[in-house]
Amino acid sequence: MTPVRAIYPGTFDPLTNGHLDLIARGSKIVDHLVVAILRNVNKGTPLFTVEERLEMIREAAEAFPNVSVQTFDGLLVDFAREQGAVAVLRGIRAISDYEYEFQMAMMNRKLDPELETIFMLPHEKYTYVSSRLIKGVFQLGGDVSSLVPGLVMDRLRAKV
Repeated sequence: MTPVRAIYPGTFDPLTNGHLDLIARGSKIVDHLVVAILRNVNKGTPLFTVEERLEMIREAAEAFPNVSVQTFDGLLVDFAREQGAVAVLRGIRAISDYEYEFQMAMMNRKLDPELETIFMLPHEKYTYVSSRLIKGVFQLGGDVSSLVPGLVMDRLRAKV
């Protein structure tokens, strides 16, 4: 049987415990999970560079031997083909996520009918957590230490 490879794409700026939850659970259902950091200049000025995010995710995912971390730009379907992936893993926290993710999944299906999308719900305690919310709360002095891995918290503090 051919090993099942999946891509978990995102900007991960910063990596949250919700992301890590999906990495951990996704790694249990596929043979290999590629966490793919999108180099997206359209998302505004990132808090962390792509290289910093790559380092943080690699360190945070060390416990999962079947997880690798890479960067990409361009179309996700092209990257998935290059990686030999048959599926894309996406997290859905709320109905608003579903509407966006549904549109992306349908476009990806149009571009590559062989690429499946797997939607996963995060653990309940992370349903409201987003990278944008983490950045905003942290920059205003709020405590986000229970919402991000310790290594990310250390990097956030170093940014101040």
